[in-house]
Parts: sequence; structure tokens; C-alpha cells
Amino acid sequence: MAAELIWSGESLDDIDAIAQFIARDSQHHAQRVVEALFELGDVIATHPLAGRVVPELHDEAVRERFLYSYRVIYEMRAGSIEILAVLHGRRLLESIGERFEE
Repeated sequence: MAAELIWSGESLDDIDAIAQFIARDSQHHAQRVVEALFELGDVIATHPLAGRVVPELHDEAVRERFLYSYRVIYEMRAGSIEILAVLHGRRLLESIGERFEE
């Protein structure tokens, strides 16, 4: 049974920025990437433990899955999964560190 999936406002902003960047070259490819990211969210909700622990955070509850060159970072909670960020794989996690501060 899939957990409730929550997309944070920041993660949706990340996806929008990714789509805008890709659309400069191909609107079709941008749409495909966005669709694939949302499909991965559904997979994460069903199989949250399939993602690896985010190496920079060392927190078993915060994991990531990869799609193309993007990191989909999420947090497992009781009964829900929250997508925290969608970042290019070369982007440093420290650049968005405020999202992960307690």
C-alpha cells in the first residue's frame, strides 16, 4: 500500500525550473521529464526504502532516487512521504541546506 505522497512547494518550484530550462531546447522533452518525475514520485510512495540514504545528511528517513541527472530527495514519515527537493545531480546539497535544517 502506498503512503500518502506530499510534494513540498520547493520541490514543485524545482520541477518548474527544470522544465523551463529544458523547454528552451525542447518543449516535448521538458514535458516528458516532468511526467517521469511525477511517475517516480508514485514509485517512491509505494517503495520508499528503495532509495538510498542521502550521503550528506546521514539520516535514514531522508532518501533519494535518481532520474536522468536529477536527484529526487524525500523524507519518510509515519504514513506519508514528502518530496523535499528535485535537484540536478551536480548541484551541491549545501546550496539548499535551509530546507534540511531542523
